[in-house]
Amino acid sequence: MEQVMGFFEMGGYATYVWSSYGLTALVMIGLTVASVRGLRERQKLLQQFEAARPARRRRGDQARGSQ
Repeated sequence: MEQVMGFFEMGGYATYVWSSYGLTALVMIGLTVASVRGLRERQKLLQQFEAARPARRRRGDQARGSQ
């Protein structure tokens, strides 16, 4: 048990080490949330653009239509 406590105390630097881990975790979570939100917004925007443009015929359909 003493070895575990020694690990968590980090040789007297536990305050600095654990606060650094906590800050890093918060930043990583924040970046993940921001990335997911941005992705969803861009997906919605892409769907709006795709819905607004007229449907295009495919090349195979054009070739068949001209024969």
